[in-house]
Amino acid sequence: MTKPSTARTPAFRCAECGATSLRWVGRCPECQAWGTVAEAGATPRRAIAPGPVTRAAQPIAELDIAAARARPTGVGELDRVLGGGLVPGSVVLLAGEPGVGKSTLLLEVAHRFAAATGSEGGQRALVVTGEESTSQVRLRAERTGNLAPTLYLAAENDLAALLTHIDQVEPGLVVVDSVQTISTETVESGAGSVPQIRAVASAVIAVAKQRGIAAVLVGHVTKDGSVAGPRVLEHLVDVVLHFEGDRHSSLRLVRATKNRFGAADEVGCFEMREDGITGLPDPSGLFLSDRAVAVPGTCVTVTMEGRRPLVTEVQALVNRATGGGSPRRAVSALDGARVAMLIAVLARHGGTALGEHEVYASTVGGMAAQEPAADLAIAIALASAGHDAPMPATLCAIGEVSLSGDIRRVPALERRLAEAARLGFTTALVPAAHAGERVACDGLETLPVATLREAMSAAANLRERSRGARRARLHAITGSG
Repeated sequence: MTKPSTARTPAFRCAECGATSLRWVGRCPECQAWGTVAEAGATPRRAIAPGPVTRAAQPIAELDIAAARARPTGVGELDRVLGGGLVPGSVVLLAGEPGVGKSTLLLEVAHRFAAATGSEGGQRALVVTGEESTSQVRLRAERTGNLAPTLYLAAENDLAALLTHIDQVEPGLVVVDSVQTISTETVESGAGSVPQIRAVASAVIAVAKQRGIAAVLVGHVTKDGSVAGPRVLEHLVDVVLHFEGDRHSSLRLVRATKNRFGAADEVGCFEMREDGITGLPDPSGLFLSDRAVAVPGTCVTVTMEGRRPLVTEVQALVNRATGGGSPRRAVSALDGARVAMLIAVLARHGGTALGEHEVYASTVGGMAAQEPAADLAIAIALASAGHDAPMPATLCAIGEVSLSGDIRRVPALERRLAEAARLGFTTALVPAAHAGERVACDGLETLPVATLREAMSAAANLRERSRGARRARLHAITGSG
C-alpha cells in the first residue's frame, strides 16, 4: 500500500518570476524582487471604482497662492532657513541633541508668533510639552522674556488630549515637544516606538493640513546624529531641520535637510545666552581672534555653511617631539585625515618637513572647517608655525590642495572674497584656475597661485612686505620724534 505524500503544497508565489515557497518572504529568493510574494490561493483584489473628489482639479495658473504665503516667525535666522517663515498648514520637524536649545528656540518662536504686530497681526500659539510641566516652561519663559498673552501652554502625553487642546485654543501655530513623548491608546505599543511616532505624527499632520495650522514637531536624535524614529516621518513632514551645537560653545546652527518651501542648503546661526537664544546675522566675528598683532601659526580662510560665507581663523602649533615613538597629531574642528595629508604634501611640495614634530591644529570659536577649500589656509598655518614666521593679519587663503601640490578651484569664490573684503582683509591667495573669472572685490587684492610652492613663496613675499611697511612706519615715528 502506497503511503500518502506528506509534502506540503507551496502556498506562496512570486508575481514577477513565479517562484514558489512554503512561507511568505519579503524578498523573492529567485528574482530578488521586493514585495512580490503573495499567497498563491489568495482572492485577487477588487478594482477600485471612481469616487467623489474633495475639490475639482484646476489649471495651475488659476490656483490662489495667497493662503500659502510664508509668515515670518520674528526670528530672522530661522526665517532664513525656512525660506521666509512658516507656511500655514506646513509641518516642520526640528531635531537635535539633548540640551542644545530646541525648546528654548521654539518658545521664542511661539512668543514672537503670538505677539506679532503689523498687517497680519498676532495669532494664538500653543506649546504642548510632554517632557516638562507647565510650571517649568513658565519659569524659562519668564527668564527669557517670552510671556505673550496669546501664548498657551499645556503638558500632555496623550494624543487625544493634544487634539482637544487644538480644538479649544484654535492656534495659528502649535509646537509639540516632543513627538516621542506623545502616545495614543489606539496603538498597542509604548510611547516613542515606531508605530506610536507614525500615528501621532500622522494625526498632527492631518489636523495642520485641514485647518491651516503651522505645526512644529520636536524630534530626538540617535547616537549617530540622525532623526530618531521611522524614516517615513521625514517623508511626511514638509521641512526637516537639524539643530546643532557643541555644549562647550555658545554657537548654535540650524540646518535644513529638506524644505518644500525654500532652499535646503541654508544655515541659521544663533548664540546661546543666559537670557535665551539670539540670532547672529553676522557671526564671522566669533571665529576670528581679537589679537591686533599677527603671530606664527595662524591663517584665515572663508568657509561656506550652506549659502553663507563665514570667515574662520585656523591656528596651528608645531613642537619638536621630545619622547620616542611617532609624534603626536591632534586636531579640533578640522578633518584629521586632511591635516595629516597636508603635512605630507608640505614635506613633499611645500618645503616644510614636520615629520619629527608634534602638530596641533584647530579653529577659533569651535567653527568646523572641514571642507577642502580650507586646505590652503591650514597648510600656510602649519608652515607658519613650523618656521616661526607670522603671516600678515590682513591675509586670507582659499583653495583646495591636491596630493600633487596643485591648488584646485573652489565653489562660490566670489561670495567668499566679498565676505573677506567686508571684514577688512586686503589680500587673498586664490587658485589660479579662477584667474579668468570676475572674482575681484573692491579693496581686496587677489593673488592667483597654481601650486603649493607658489603659495608659500607668495605668503613669504607678503610677510616681508608687511615687515618692511612696519619698519617704515616705525622709522617715520621715531624720526619725527
